[in-house]
Amino acid sequence: MIPSDCLTTSCSALIIAHPGHEIRVHGWLELARPFVFVLTDGTGHSGKSRLDSTTKVLKKVNAKQGNIYGRFSDKQVYAAILNRDFDLFIRLTEELVDILTQLRVELVIGDAVEGYNPSHDICRLIINAAVEILLKRGHKIDNFDFLLSGKPDNFPAPFSEQMICLPLNDDALARKLATAQAYDEIAAEVNSAIEAFGIEAFRIECFSRIHVRGKNDCQMPGTPFYEQYGEKKVASGLFQQVLRYREHVYPLAETLWTYIKRLS
Repeated sequence: MIPSDCLTTSCSALIIAHPGHEIRVHGWLELARPFVFVLTDGTGHSGKSRLDSTTKVLKKVNAKQGNIYGRFSDKQVYAAILNRDFDLFIRLTEELVDILTQLRVELVIGDAVEGYNPSHDICRLIINAAVEILLKRGHKIDNFDFLLSGKPDNFPAPFSEQMICLPLNDDALARKLATAQAYDEIAAEVNSAIEAFGIEAFRIECFSRIHVRGKNDCQMPGTPFYEQYGEKKVASGLFQQVLRYREHVYPLAETLWTYIKRLS
């Protein structure tokens, strides 16, 4: 297992798909005070942005708001994927590369690919593409992800040697839980997770190092949850089309890595 001190000794960035994801790594957030980038405003189907709540969290821990901060709605992200507007994601990757270079970021932490929400997985694709470009340019930068769906430390066994686990003391855990439960838009999800996994599951924050350098970093072992969810919504008449991994997300991964190859 990798020593945890490397998480807090470098200029760092947290890159997440939705406001509220920062709560999962609140202990690290307090210690590292990273630049925080949020791709969407978290409106989802509610139409209500969650950015203000995340801004309050960042201010409280003295983390820094990044240049990309709630730029899109989920609907805009989904529309771009369904319409194959992949240039939008290439431009976003280029912008992220420029910002991380200017800030001299040496550590990036962000959402993992879990097949739960397409915006989460797309966020990871953009992170990996940006890091790959930076590595090709000779920048020293580490890349880690963390889980958002399910138990926080439920990484597959083969990843254990590439993980950093940050244990929180009682005070840090209490602050994390208080912050989560005070975040009105996700309080119900927080309480459900605590009921399912217990409070102690959130004491240890686990981060897995990303080594995959190519389009296969978005491989799915089975049918993603978001496809199953989308099928139900189409059947009920709420969605017009199912966003699918093989038809929509994987082609974006191929496009990003083809673009990167052209840069070398």
